[in-house]
This record gives sequence, structure tokens and C-alpha cells, in this order.
Amino acid sequence: MKKYVLDLRVTSVECLGDRFLLLVTTNPDGPLPEMAPGQFAQLRIDDSKDTFLRRPISLHSFDRDKNEVSFLVQKAGKGTASLWEKRPGSTLNAILPLGNGFTMPESSDQRILLVGGGVGIAPLLFMGAEMQRMGARPAFLLGARSKSDLLRLDAYRACGDVYLTTEDGSEGEKGFVTQHSVLQNEKFDRIAVCGPKPMMLAMASYAKSKNIPCEVSLENMMACGLGACLCCVEDTTEGNVCVCKEGPVFDIERLKW
Repeated sequence: MKKYVLDLRVTSVECLGDRFLLLVTTNPDGPLPEMAPGQFAQLRIDDSKDTFLRRPISLHSFDRDKNEVSFLVQKAGKGTASLWEKRPGSTLNAILPLGNGFTMPESSDQRILLVGGGVGIAPLLFMGAEMQRMGARPAFLLGARSKSDLLRLDAYRACGDVYLTTEDGSEGEKGFVTQHSVLQNEKFDRIAVCGPKPMMLAMASYAKSKNIPCEVSLENMMACGLGACLCCVEDTTEGNVCVCKEGPVFDIERLKW
């Protein structure tokens, strides 16, 4: 898929608590390129003297009619924190779309479970919306530390069925996503996961035990986003590969977990 370097215009900025930011952008120079759920963008950090590398951020949503793409950003360091300075009308330079995305269902009858933890929920909204476009209704299983860390639930509920877990029991079932009762009460044809590695490992183990095809979106440290710097290498059954180029989405059967 062809990659583009675009000066996106920020149309909306919304702070979601102290640690998360929703940036909605458009391409003022024409239609945005076609993009797939699970792909990402490399965002240039213009407002930080200490940050030289772009930051990889998942595509959170893509609206073809409005010509908008949004990013859900977690404040993790100086680079991502500088994005809090963006305002409507400002420019956000991005290289996109990068990497390979999730496998879409073969038919609208397939029951797909989308599992996310923390900011790992970000690419799942895009996938859920694409499934909705094809007439399918996904199930979201979203986990967080507490109720205040659960983000944009109305948007997810507009696309599919939403099941929640919190570690403190303040919303949904208490515990981790791997302990939610929906995993025992419903049958799924495929699972897609994004979040902290321990959570993805646990979900991969569950999927293997139930013989359910499963894909995970890895969050290895990235620099170039193009497969040149070898910063994000992952050992797979086919040898070492760059997550930014061969992933970030992998079938769990390819990973040496």
C-alpha cells in the first residue's frame, strides 16, 4: 500500500482525562488515502526541542465521507506530551498509512471479538466501524484499571456489543479481560487483540486453547516506521522481522510466544 507524507489539519482536540488525547484531523489538500484497521501513522513532533523522532500512533478512526482520520494518544513522554499543544487549525505532519492491519471477517455472519487494554483499544474502533459497514456486529472486550480509564464507550457501543472489565471493579466485571464471563458464555470465530503484552499473551493462550484464530497488534519500540532502522525487530517462526513493516498485526501462530 502506498505511503503518503501529509500536512494534516487538526479539526478537533479533546482531552480525555489527564493521560489521553483525541486528535481529529483532515487533509486540506484532497481526499485521504485508503487505510485499513490496525495500520498506523508516524507523527512528527514539531513543538518539542528534545524530540527528533516521529511517534507511531494507531489509526483510531477513519471517516471517508468527512475526510477525517483521528488519533487516540496516550501521554507517555515529552514527544507525545507535546501533542497536547495542538489546537484546531494547527498542522500535524504524518506519514501514513504504515504497516499491515487486522484480517477482516470473511462474512457478516462471523462473530469477531475485539479485545483491548489501555490505549490498545485505539485501533479497535476503526475495525469495529469497518465491520459495521459490511453488516457485521463485533463484540468489544475492553479492560482498564478503573472506570475513569475507560474511553469513548459510546463510540464503541455504536459499532457493536461492549463488555467491560476493571481491575478495581468500578465498571463492568472485576478483574482482567481474560477473566470476563463472555469468554466462557459465547463462541467466537476470530479474535483481534491490542494492548499490554501480558494481556496479549494471556489472550493468545486462551485463543490457542479454544482453537480460535487470533491476531495481535504489537507495540514494539519504533523509530523510522519503515523497516530501515531495525529498532522494532521481533523474533518469529520465519526469523527476525520488523514489526513496523511486517506488522504491527501478527497471527499468533507466527510469534514465538
